[in-house]
Amino acid sequence: MENIGLIILLLFGVAFLGVLSNRFKFPFPIALVLSGLVISLIPGLPNIALQPNIVFIIFLPPLLYGAAWNTSWHEFKTYRRSISLAAVGLVLLTTTMVAIVSHYVIPAVSWPLCFLIGAIVSPPDAVATTSVTKGLGLDPRIITIIEGESLVNDASGLIAYKYALAAIMAGNFVFWEAGLNFVWVVIAGVAIGLAIGYLMYLIHKNFICESVIEVTLTLLTPFASYMIAEYFHVSGVLAIVTTGLYLSFRSDEIFTNESRIMVYSVWESILFILNGLIFILIGLQLRSVMDGIKDYSGTELAWYGLAISAVVIIIRFIWIIPGSLIPSMSKRINAKRPFNQRNLIIFGWSGMRGVVSMAAALSIPLVLPGGAAFPHRNLIIYITFCVILTTLILLGFSLPWVVKKLKIEPYSIAAEEYDIRTKVVNNTIQHIEENLSLVNGELLNNIKSKYEIKYNRLQKTDLPAGYFGSEAPGVANIFNEYSKLQIDLISVERKTLKQLRRTGEASDEIVRKIEKELDLEETRLQLDMYEA
Repeated sequence: MENIGLIILLLFGVAFLGVLSNRFKFPFPIALVLSGLVISLIPGLPNIALQPNIVFIIFLPPLLYGAAWNTSWHEFKTYRRSISLAAVGLVLLTTTMVAIVSHYVIPAVSWPLCFLIGAIVSPPDAVATTSVTKGLGLDPRIITIIEGESLVNDASGLIAYKYALAAIMAGNFVFWEAGLNFVWVVIAGVAIGLAIGYLMYLIHKNFICESVIEVTLTLLTPFASYMIAEYFHVSGVLAIVTTGLYLSFRSDEIFTNESRIMVYSVWESILFILNGLIFILIGLQLRSVMDGIKDYSGTELAWYGLAISAVVIIIRFIWIIPGSLIPSMSKRINAKRPFNQRNLIIFGWSGMRGVVSMAAALSIPLVLPGGAAFPHRNLIIYITFCVILTTLILLGFSLPWVVKKLKIEPYSIAAEEYDIRTKVVNNTIQHIEENLSLVNGELLNNIKSKYEIKYNRLQKTDLPAGYFGSEAPGVANIFNEYSKLQIDLISVERKTLKQLRRTGEASDEIVRKIEKELDLEETRLQLDMYEA
């Protein structure tokens, strides 16, 4: 009970870190890993021992499902070649090179343990990368490849992790059997993920009508997908990713507007808590981890952490060389518009490690089947933390400076949003003119006027210079002014509602209903506004 109270208190600290991160534009994953380090230095805090299988079951399914849900299937499919090469080839190359370096740098560590270290630290983290790159105006194609790579390489890295762990636990490893089994667990994992996705699609579409139940089902789905796949000894990670991609692509069919708002809000909060909680837990365990590696000197430990971190970073930069030298590899990327090859350096610089690697390290069993302690467990957790800390600090802090020095023309999604909004409004006006001509004249005029106002506001919207290739500087943003004026008027409505509530002239039930309407309207207006 005492430990639970401590964790809740530390979660308040994580929430406060989130506030400071937003306020001072500081990447949140970097704040988390630093907070984990600070927590480990606070005297008197208890060491909390976690059951390794609990880490995998509780943390990985929602984290992977959230990443899959936020991945665009169309973009994923468009850049699948680049994503697959990085997500499989780069992960396996990194795993192998880390294993080789670990074997020769760290004394008395077996090859299976070296490959386990490589598998744990090989996959970059999408959350860390997108948090660091947010607001840098990077080409969305390179962001798509980085996020898609991070999604799939979690699967390939964790499959390699399972094989290395199985070799250590069983004491033997047959390469050709592992190769055949790899194909089986991949295909079967994807098949189970699709089956669970389709089943949940049918349930959501045909049977569920309550928003709370729909949200609850989305929380249970990744756990169901993972546990069913693991029951059949296939890839639970790929099952989660496949289910997430399948349902995300069909989310417009299975959710009502109210459910969709609730789902995204709930999931955003849960992922925030899980990301913070895992670094709190590593902070609470780091002292016992360090106690478990006292046989090594501080110089040796620093050398191990820096050596493995250097391999992880260097291999990623080596991997981008073929992409810059072989034009055919960039063919799909250049399909719509020329692709600046300097973006490949950004790809190399985006190899930050994060929460998935940490969860994998923490899930290493405490003992071998015979009852002996798992060899070098504390050392592996320490090295993983070093790699996460080094990549986040070194690469994360320097990335904005690198983007500036490369002088890559910033990209804004506002122009694309402008075009899509215009098409939506145009098509709606056309539908009104073609299909609603028999509607009452005054009603028709009112409806059509609403969309014509939207269209006129779009035409008067002045986006910042460069969005359309224009040399003219941006002037007053009519669209934003219109939205701000409406938000100001909503605040007047809120004041009136508040007064009626305090005087008892309006019941709480009615007040809450009107408040919800105002909240939704204000949210819509805020989403309407363009960011300069």
